[in-house]
Amino acid sequence: MKFLIVGLGNAGNEYTHTRHNIGFDVVNAFVVKHGGNFYSGRLAYVAEVKWKGRIFVCICPTTYMNLSGNAVKYWMDKEKIAIENVLVITDDVSLPLNKMRLRPSGSDGGHNGLRNVEALLGSRDYPRLRFGIGNGYPKGLQADFVLSKWTKEEEPLIKLKIDKAVAVIESFGTKGIGLTMNDVNSAEYSV
Repeated sequence: MKFLIVGLGNAGNEYTHTRHNIGFDVVNAFVVKHGGNFYSGRLAYVAEVKWKGRIFVCICPTTYMNLSGNAVKYWMDKEKIAIENVLVITDDVSLPLNKMRLRPSGSDGGHNGLRNVEALLGSRDYPRLRFGIGNGYPKGLQADFVLSKWTKEEEPLIKLKIDKAVAVIESFGTKGIGLTMNDVNSAEYSV
């Protein structure tokens, strides 16, 4: 069993640990937990994790958010991974900070990274984990908000949610999306 785990974000130090880069942070935490190492691959930083008889090919695209689909399509094809074994992890302003949502398919919800993945795959039917980042920004300032760093008050909850998101990746690979959705979608996280 082989899986493609995709963290959405923007390459570059100025984007490190911003709300929009939570996908990178989750995938990095999964790779670190399982003793993997990233290398610079085509269109992405890439790491391979072997765990419980599964292979997780983990990527953080270096194409910038709105061209993420190029990396997803390339690595899916290269590694011969079925679309239902792809998990895309992304930020979501429409979910509160204490929630995550796992779905087997769906719309891009206005997210440029998901829109590009859908366009390149020619399908909305790929699993995605949406990591709620809240929407505490004034009208017209969404871009500034998603590119901002977490506040000191938010950091403990974000660390907890990153750990929970790593467990979601593990469960997705071992139990499947149905059972994993039952655990994730009803949970509210707090510290």
